[in-house]
Order: sequence, then C-alpha cells, then structure tokens
Amino acid sequence: MNGYSELDIIRGWIKAAQRVVVLTGAGISTDSGIPDFRGPKGVWTLNPKAERMSDIRYYMSDPEVRRLSWQSRLAHPAWTADPNDGHRALAELEKCGKLHALITQNIDGLHQRAGVSSAKVIEVHGTLHRVMCLSCGWRGPMQETLDRVRAGEEDPQCLECSGLLKSDTISFGQQLIPEVIERAMTVAAEGDLFIAIGSTLQVYPVAGAVPRALDAGARVVIINAGATQFDEVADAVVRLPIGEVLPVLCSADMRGR
Repeated sequence: MNGYSELDIIRGWIKAAQRVVVLTGAGISTDSGIPDFRGPKGVWTLNPKAERMSDIRYYMSDPEVRRLSWQSRLAHPAWTADPNDGHRALAELEKCGKLHALITQNIDGLHQRAGVSSAKVIEVHGTLHRVMCLSCGWRGPMQETLDRVRAGEEDPQCLECSGLLKSDTISFGQQLIPEVIERAMTVAAEGDLFIAIGSTLQVYPVAGAVPRALDAGARVVIINAGATQFDEVADAVVRLPIGEVLPVLCSADMRGR
C-alpha cells in the first residue's frame, strides 16, 4: 500500500480492533531530529567510528571510547527533541482505548513524553534517561551524571563501588533483559492487530515479535520507508511518511467498533 486511499482500510482495521500492539523503531523519531543508525543520514552511516561506542567490548576496555561516549551523551539530541505527530498519534490511540502495548527499540523516551502511559511502553533496548553501573548494577538519573561530566569528569565512575558507568541501554555484546523480552513477545501474541513502525525489523529477538503476532492470528501492518524481511507476509505495507500517516490512522474517532 503506497497511497493514502489504502489508509482507509487500515483505519477500519484499527477501529475494529480491541487490542492494538505497536512496535516502533528509530524511524518514528527522525522527525524529532533524532537520526537513525543505518539510514542515509544515520549515525553509523556518517560516522562509522561511532559504532564502536555502541559495542560493550570497546566501551569496557578503552577509556577513550568511554570519554567520547560521555561527550556524545552530553550532546544527544534527545535532550532537546520534542515528540512529533507520530508519537502524539500513538498517544491518541491509547486515549481511544485501542493501544494494548507499545514495544519500542528507541531509547529517547519520546513516547512517554507524548502521553503514552509508561505502563504500556516496553523499552527493549533500555533508556538514555538513566545511568547504570556495570559492576554493582546501581541505577540513577542520567542528568546527575552528566552534571559531573560538565564539571570536568571525563569518565565518571560509580559513587557506590567505583565501577564503570554507562547509559542504561543495551549495547552490542550486552545481554538483553530476559523479563523485558519475554513481556514483549507475550504482548505481541495478545493483540488482534500488530503495527510495526519505523523499524528495519533486522534486530532480533525483537523482530521476532512480527511472526509471533502472525502465529497468534493478528493482522500485521508495516509502516517503514524501506523494505523489511516481513513485507511479503504482512497484511499491509505503507511507505508513506510516518508523521503524516499515523495522525490519519489514529485519529480521535477510533473509539468503539
């Protein structure tokens, strides 16, 4: 589906649905000024060295990688970004009583800021808004540690045990939290409509939510600029801009059947 006329069909599916499960990737936040990773203007596309900062092996072994990582966190666009029309449309979907759960690969917290209940958001890759200790597991607000970096600490250590600190996000080589992934897979099988938005659907185990939803009998809609491996089995594929599509699909008249 590449035209706006086909959106009426998807709107009908949403209106008839009782439990809509949404999966979002980096593509939903690009309109807020947060670049994706692998796109034409992605973080890793423009700066391949930046990928090293997302690898736990380099992060733990190389102080220079950690120093650059903390400078990158200071300048992260999430601190000044605002939710866009796509984020707000999904919040409207919850207000209409349709949103069963929102699984997100994003770490920016924009879904919650747009008004989606934190209880419905499953952050499978963690959040930039917290910091964690790799030794003792302590967690705290990111901004407090960033204040230490602004004050001159290039590689701040845990105040509890002097261990290494990093954002409370999942890096390459770092284990996902089993309970979070289990919850994501569980809700994927509970919906009657599954919508994947702005994700390449390449990263597992999260991408496995799509076949999980299909196996459970849900309709699947994919909204993404590029092709994904699940396009052929989806009930609908939309290539139109996310910020334009979602407000059309998730308007306030979605209540009831």
